[in-house]
Amino acid sequence: MMQWNPVKWFGRGDPLEQRENYTERALAIRADTIMGRRNLAELTGTVQTCVGLWEAGLSQAETSLDVLTPEVLGMAGRSLAFNGEALFVIRGDRLVPATSWEVSTRGSRPVAYGVTVPDTGGGRYETVLAGEVLHFKIGSPKERPWAGTSPLHRASLTGEMLFAIEDALADVFTNSPLGTKVVTTPERPAQDNNTIERSFRGMRGRIALEESANVDAAGGPAPNQDWKPADLSPDLSKSETTDSWKAARASIMAVYGVLPSLVNENVTGPAVREAQRHLAQWMLQPIAKMIANEAAAKFETTAEIDVLQPLQAYDAGGRARALSGVIQGLALAKESGLSDEQISAALVFSGVHTSQSQ
Repeated sequence: MMQWNPVKWFGRGDPLEQRENYTERALAIRADTIMGRRNLAELTGTVQTCVGLWEAGLSQAETSLDVLTPEVLGMAGRSLAFNGEALFVIRGDRLVPATSWEVSTRGSRPVAYGVTVPDTGGGRYETVLAGEVLHFKIGSPKERPWAGTSPLHRASLTGEMLFAIEDALADVFTNSPLGTKVVTTPERPAQDNNTIERSFRGMRGRIALEESANVDAAGGPAPNQDWKPADLSPDLSKSETTDSWKAARASIMAVYGVLPSLVNENVTGPAVREAQRHLAQWMLQPIAKMIANEAAAKFETTAEIDVLQPLQAYDAGGRARALSGVIQGLALAKESGLSDEQISAALVFSGVHTSQSQ
């Protein structure tokens, strides 16, 4: 009689087959999200300043869609700065922000979302299709193109260093004996020292007295060097804390597209305007274009968002000089007898306007 062999009959192969650990696989996929997200650098004034600039800059943008109100754009800018993502559920003629969400994908494209909509009595969980939400994201990695990463997460090491420096300074100014001195006195009754010590009360810091231990053998007074006071305030200059803090602050601001010169104590007006132009042109306008493309795809219409004009992120003086030069050039071209086609071709060649705007 043939013996029954489950391996042979069901074709399972080696009965000691090793299966992949699902938990390890899930952690490996989400490792980029889990690592470095201590959310401590968000407590620093540097990060809050950069986030505030993003929020205020996008809220002032001009848009062609009524649903993209300044409040929505401001919340989107703040969420993008902190999390790299912002999600809004489309509810008729308005957008409702989502506090958290889960995404289901097919072919690396989102098809459905499980969102939590905030309410005063607690969040409400809903399941919506991808066409029912506006999902804005920046810094999407190739492993997770459906998700975004914030600038602070991409520079998490620098962010943690900035927090560590500011936290250490806060601890020093809270617990260290700033302004405290130790003053030595010659031997005298204890009550006399207590009287002298109480006389310093009310002054900044604290004066601590101790009896001198250096006395001549013949009972003479203590030597003069023993009477010098000793300062207990920590010397932070040796640790180069200020330089390290400024370097970390400048690095975080550069990650957010804010020129560090904006917070320089000697900054001038042209430098401030250049920092504003840099932020608007290289950070906020690309984000606004991404938001406009997402809104246009979901509402099946055209959408435009302009950050440069409301923030006046251009050189007004340079534009005036350029316009004056163009006018003079057109006058000379007319006097020289050039045709309109030749003048238009010259303007296109010089970059004044493109051929599409003719």
